[in-house]
Amino acid sequence: MPAKPNTPETPATSVTPNAADASPDSRRDELVSAAARLFRELGYERTTVRELAKAVGLQSGSLFHHFRNKEEILMAVMAQGIEAVIRLGNAAVARYTDPADRLAALFRSHMITLLEGVGHDAMIALLYEWRSLSPQGREQIVVLRDAYEALWQSVLDDAAQAGLVHGDTRILRRFILGGMNWTVQWFQPQSPNGQSAAELTERMLASVLPGLPSGAGLGQGDSR
Repeated sequence: MPAKPNTPETPATSVTPNAADASPDSRRDELVSAAARLFRELGYERTTVRELAKAVGLQSGSLFHHFRNKEEILMAVMAQGIEAVIRLGNAAVARYTDPADRLAALFRSHMITLLEGVGHDAMIALLYEWRSLSPQGREQIVVLRDAYEALWQSVLDDAAQAGLVHGDTRILRRFILGGMNWTVQWFQPQSPNGQSAAELTERMLASVLPGLPSGAGLGQGDSR
């Protein structure tokens, strides 16, 4: 995994005064989302337990009613990111039967989730904070990662059988996912001449998978 780049610090924001009334599950989800944002902005190592607690209106010690330690919070953040791309990727693929549509839809799903979707912060933590996990922590996250890569492998294998892509699909899978994930290093949607995430996605799709027909994966989906 690449090293964590320097990112501007943004102060944590407290929740509303009624946050103490939230259920344990909703509080845990809120904490994971806040942690994902802080890990993206400050980095895992520089984010303190105090900052995590403040972001959701808790005392520092109260965090450990939900997690045993800080690493468990990081693991939950990473799991949130992978589960988001798995859920949205499966939904995108399930809309179609045509291999070209399925591959294009999966590509778009990953890019939009990575750059601006529900798993944006969590996916960035997954990409940059891998080395912060213990070997035991990595083993648990690898199970989820392998499930997502298996989805990509299946879709790419179908595309290869249809003559849409060529070569070793295992290498192609790594190449595509690696290229997409690296965009968080350089994509600047706020720059004066910047393009939107959707525009970038379409340009990358056409460049990386030129064998797909124009408009693949943009239809209403197959009737079931």
